[in-house]
Amino acid sequence: MRTRALATAAASHADISASGATSTPVRKVAPISLANVEAQWTKLAEEEQAAVHEQLESLQVKDWKELSLDEKKAAYYVAFGPHGPRAPSSKPGDGYKIVGSVAVLVAAAGLLSIGLRQFAQPVAPTMTKEWQEASNERAKEMKLNPISGITSEGYKGAGYVQSK
Repeated sequence: MRTRALATAAASHADISASGATSTPVRKVAPISLANVEAQWTKLAEEEQAAVHEQLESLQVKDWKELSLDEKKAAYYVAFGPHGPRAPSSKPGDGYKIVGSVAVLVAAAGLLSIGLRQFAQPVAPTMTKEWQEASNERAKEMKLNPISGITSEGYKGAGYVQSK
């Protein structure tokens, strides 16, 4: 029966060498101090990280209460720390870059909108208030929509007037 191992992306060096799956010779790495593993983890070579992983696996076979605080911290960091696939994808200061980029894009869109309005054609004559009021009068003369529209009894809507 296999014991529970740390949940890391690193493969156990002992399992690989025992199965003979590697063609490179396995080099013995001196035991690494587990004190402050968090600070030195990124500086360790892959072989040293695998050695720390093996060392922690052998320590976790013991009762959890017997482990020192440094060993517990190291085991937790190796299993769940912000390294490998759990490394943060953004760097400090990326939020400011995003906010600045969005502000620049909004300003560019505003300037583009103002520029397009400067060169746009004038408002269509049918959108003037006078034209729309004349359309109301014409609809009343033709008695359009006598049930619920502009020529119905008690109608209080604006009719075709949309402009101010």
